[in-house]
Amino acid sequence: MNRTLQWVLFSPVHVSACVVAATITTAALAQGSAADPAAGYPSRPVTMVTPYAPGASVDLEGRIFSTELSKSLGQPFVMDFKPGGTMGVGMTYALRQKPDGYTLVWVSSAYALLPILVKDGSYDPVRDFEQVSLVNKRYAILCIPNSLPVKNLREFIAYAKARPGEINFGTGGAGGVQHLQGLMLESATGIKVTYVHYKALGATYPDLMSGRIQMIPVTFGPALPMIKAGKMRGLALSGQERNPALPDVPTALEQGVNWEYASWLGMVAPAKTPTVIINKVQGELAKIIKLPEVQQKFGEDSTLVASTPAEFKRHFITESERWKKLVAESGIALEGN
Repeated sequence: MNRTLQWVLFSPVHVSACVVAATITTAALAQGSAADPAAGYPSRPVTMVTPYAPGASVDLEGRIFSTELSKSLGQPFVMDFKPGGTMGVGMTYALRQKPDGYTLVWVSSAYALLPILVKDGSYDPVRDFEQVSLVNKRYAILCIPNSLPVKNLREFIAYAKARPGEINFGTGGAGGVQHLQGLMLESATGIKVTYVHYKALGATYPDLMSGRIQMIPVTFGPALPMIKAGKMRGLALSGQERNPALPDVPTALEQGVNWEYASWLGMVAPAKTPTVIINKVQGELAKIIKLPEVQQKFGEDSTLVASTPAEFKRHFITESERWKKLVAESGIALEGN
């Protein structure tokens, strides 16, 4: 009996079965399990879908975080650019991927705006995606040419009201963030402007300096050197407090105008991505944001944040409701994807 038992325990067939079982167990641990999908995550490269062209601010900022995620989690977080279709190309690609945490998406402020403007859009930001984290906010400055005879925002409003439709307001494209910032200003003050849409906001700078257009909202980074060089003037910041780099430029709120807004960068994942994976990535982002070397890579207009998924979702819903109201009032719309 003992010899038989000994033979059964150590037979080649039994040893092979043990090896197979051990291999399966090791693979399961590496890939995570149904009980804990985050165990061992990530065990292979993660695709960071970017629904913009390379070189855009979403690329430049997202790449900083993606690089640090690669370091902290031990697997490459690879930028995958899919521009076009007012973000629709990248977003529809992402939502068709398996929701296992190996496809994540960098999104900007337009993520909350475009589904409202594009009525037949191919994705729904609430139904099709889970919010992971808001990571950065950038405030803007309302800038005017030096030739405009006003000294502050209140004087500008009076000047514009006396000339309805004569103020040319430059934007980086119809339906973009600057366009909506202009609608916000109109709604808050009662002025009426004429929108001049460019292919990119940078193209508006020469026309503002020459006086062909009379106002543009510029994020702090690009605006700062031009204002300091005397090429344009800053009338109001869109944040809640002044920036130490331009202490003489007050906020719009200080001047009695409810014009407050920040463009932003955030991360989302396809719907049904396991919550434990989303929380793991968010936790890493929260650590990365505190790194001095990361903070140094962002400009003076940046406010790095580490929102939880729930906080990001609330922020997104609040913005969406705000845009819905403005879009309904203005009647603007874009063609579908």
